[in-house]
Amino acid sequence: MAEAAEARIDSQFEFITFSAGGQDYCLEITQIREIRRWTPVTALPHTPTDVLGVMNLRGAVIPIFDLSARFNLGKTPANERNVVIVASVEGTTIGLLVESVSEILSVEKTAIQETPDIKSDATRHSILGMISVDEAMVRVVNLEAVLENTGGSVL
Repeated sequence: MAEAAEARIDSQFEFITFSAGGQDYCLEITQIREIRRWTPVTALPHTPTDVLGVMNLRGAVIPIFDLSARFNLGKTPANERNVVIVASVEGTTIGLLVESVSEILSVEKTAIQETPDIKSDATRHSILGMISVDEAMVRVVNLEAVLENTGGSVL
């Protein structure tokens, strides 16, 4: 009985869903450290337009990316509902400015569909897969690709 429950857990993933650029995305819950309300950041000179600046997170200075701008969907409009998702991948912690966080989504591994084969290498690399939720499609973000788009360094 315990083996069946363990096998079911291994085949399920949990994601946090959020909105960026008016689109639905998600990150695997194990990559998220915390979700914070938006507060102003310290801008740095000569950073890409999708890097808003840096934030002090309990003594650690982390870069804050506008995920909508990173995905070429325009800048995230200022709004009191905006949040920063603090995420970590391969020992690097970053913040992602998004419009809102929606829910925790538990799905079977088989429910994650492949990213459509389109001509954009950047899209195929940035999106790990798609999850159908009600009438909408939620994109699974490849957090490593978000970092790689910086040319090998976070800033």
